[in-house]
Amino acid sequence: MTVGADRLNHKGVGGGVVELTRRQEAILGIVRAEGPITSEQIAERLNVARTTLRPDLALLTMAGLLEARPRVGYYCTGKSPTAVVADKIRRYRVRDLQSCPVVVPVESTVYNALVTLFLEDVGTLFVVREGGLLEGVVSRKDFLKLAFGGQDFRTVPVNIIMTRRPHVITTHPEELVWEAAQKMVTHEVDALPVVEPLESRQELRVVGRFSKTNITRLFVELGEGR
Repeated sequence: MTVGADRLNHKGVGGGVVELTRRQEAILGIVRAEGPITSEQIAERLNVARTTLRPDLALLTMAGLLEARPRVGYYCTGKSPTAVVADKIRRYRVRDLQSCPVVVPVESTVYNALVTLFLEDVGTLFVVREGGLLEGVVSRKDFLKLAFGGQDFRTVPVNIIMTRRPHVITTHPEELVWEAAQKMVTHEVDALPVVEPLESRQELRVVGRFSKTNITRLFVELGEGR
C-alpha cells in the first residue's frame, strides 16, 4: 500500500492531541504489530523507498515514540506523545531556565521600588539586604493596596508592604521545573526567588528569578522541537 502525508490527530493520554501524518501513523501501526522491524521491512509494507521514510523515522525516534537497535530494528517505546512531553519537562531544573533577579534594598521607599518595577518591566520584586540576603517580596498587588489606602509612596518604606521572608515561597537551582511551576500555581504567584542557603541555613541568598515568562519560553522551545 502507498500512504500519503495527510495529517491526522493522534490522541494521547489525558486527551492531548498531537498531529502526525498518515504515513507516520501507518509506521507506528506497523511497528506496534510487527516490531522489532527494520526500516527496509517498513518501506516494503508501505510500498515506498527506504529513503522516503528517513525523515518520518527520525521524527518518531526523536519524539520518543520509537526506538531503534542496530541489526534489530525499530520498536515502540510504549509511551504516548503526552508522556514523552512530560518526560522532557521533567528533565529541566530551575537552574536551566532561571533569569537574573530583580531586587531592591530593604531600605528603599515604595516610590523607588515602583520605579524599579516599571523600568525592569516585571510584576514582582525581591527585597534584599546587604549581600543579596532575602528579606521579602513585593508585587503589583501590594502597590495597589497601598494606593487605595491613600498613603504617600515617597515616604512609606517598601518593607511595610512586602511579604516577609517566613511567608515567601521560594525555589532553588536544583528543583525540578515542574515542581517550581506547581508552587506558583498553588500559591497564585507570578515569580519565585531562586535562593541558596548559607552555611548557617538561617539565611537565604537570592541567586535568580523563576517566573511565568521562563515557563512560557520553555514551552515555546519544546513546541519548536528544540
